[in-house]
Amino acid sequence: MRKNPDAKRPPGNGEEGVGLVESLIAVAILGLTLVVLLSGLSTGSIAVSNTDERVIAENMARSLLEYTKSAAYVAAPASYPTLTPSPGYSATVQTAAIPNADSNIEKITVSVMHGSKTLLTVEDYKVNR
Repeated sequence: MRKNPDAKRPPGNGEEGVGLVESLIAVAILGLTLVVLLSGLSTGSIAVSNTDERVIAENMARSLLEYTKSAAYVAAPASYPTLTPSPGYSATVQTAAIPNADSNIEKITVSVMHGSKTLLTVEDYKVNR
């Protein structure tokens, strides 16, 4: 007797449905994709945080430098008034005489720290005019 090719095949002969191995591979691929996505988000978040710190430090240093340069000239070593730093940050402004130079010029050094880490140090000159 011949079998009818259009007849339904009984289930369980390996030709229908999704097997365990295929399901495990799909779950593994989805898991790996999720890990890569979360890793990228974490790296991006850290980069944004570091950039924010750097921008705040640059703005503070620039403001302190300009504030010091606009103050009345005091011969080095001198102490100039400073601005209030942003919360969580601290800054130092130091002046020093330049050796073998005119006494009407001094070097200003501004350092900005966040916690105990120095983020930025900027130097410029102040002239007595």
